[in-house]
Amino acid sequence: MKSFGKGFVFGAIATISAVAGCVYAFKKTVVEPIEEREAILDEHRKRAMRKRRSAHQN
Repeated sequence: MKSFGKGFVFGAIATISAVAGCVYAFKKTVVEPIEEREAILDEHRKRAMRKRRSAHQN
């Protein structure tokens, strides 16, 4: 019974760490590039708004 308990705990820890690794990898490969692209596009929008406003100041 002792080895079953150790195996169960080790299996649970291994499963949790594998799931955490998958979530981290998904975040790094999918979510962060999307967020970076959105930040770049937001900066471009801000720049375009500044140019549009300054063009009509005269």
